[in-house]
Amino acid sequence: MPGSEHETLPLPEPGQRWVLADTARPERRRRVWPWIVALLVVAGLLVGAWFAGEWLARDIVERAIRTQVVQQLDLAADQQVDVEVGGAVLPGLIVGELDEVRIAAEDVSFDAFAGDVEVVARAVPIRGEQDLGSASATVVVDEDQLRTLLAGVEGFPADTIAIEGSEVTATIELSLFGAAFPIGVGFDIAAATGDLVLTPSSLRLGDADVGADELRARFGGIADAVLRSWDVCVAESLPQALTLTDVQVSEGRVVALVDIAPGIMNDPQLRDPGSCA
Repeated sequence: MPGSEHETLPLPEPGQRWVLADTARPERRRRVWPWIVALLVVAGLLVGAWFAGEWLARDIVERAIRTQVVQQLDLAADQQVDVEVGGAVLPGLIVGELDEVRIAAEDVSFDAFAGDVEVVARAVPIRGEQDLGSASATVVVDEDQLRTLLAGVEGFPADTIAIEGSEVTATIELSLFGAAFPIGVGFDIAAATGDLVLTPSSLRLGDADVGADELRARFGGIADAVLRSWDVCVAESLPQALTLTDVQVSEGRVVALVDIAPGIMNDPQLRDPGSCA
């Protein structure tokens, strides 16, 4: 049309094809990351639930063990008893065995003496009649507690006991011609066949160190009261399952290592007090 502002486009040739504009919507890309995030969140919740269950199970087991220790040893209800279960508790409850249990308590009485005790038991069955995999104990005795133990040894001057360095010391008095001669004796302390053995390792007369031969030369046969070893039976104060295996002196204390028979949980006889030959 004349005067039209719109340009007239020519018609396509008859042989040409009409090409329509592609108005199809672009394919949406699948968003994977929300699913991954969801899985991570679920996994996190499961892990949290596991740890919550683990914490609860550990608390219940450790409290139960502490209760049994207090009851079996006739301890005061407020006695501090530390219980630690090693490894994961829930798998142990499932398979019926705890990897490791540590029990520690101070001033535990063993009839004739008392001491601080730490017990380590491994492969601890929680059902059935299986034995422990292994178990041992460490008993730490201070000077006063050692004095109490040795007070039951006939003829031993327990009231003079002291712990000095790596030695246990005592004073034994020898009488000659009506005169009293205090002899300072340092003892090595060891375990032998389940007994505590004190063997003289140093001698002191007045301010001077003396040897065994010199002491015999001065006092004759009565010097044997000083030079003898002392066997201290502790079996009567311990269950039969416990055997003294080693003793050391460290930092003013006597540290005793004790082996525990694996059958103590199932054999009542092993829980009865031992005896001295």
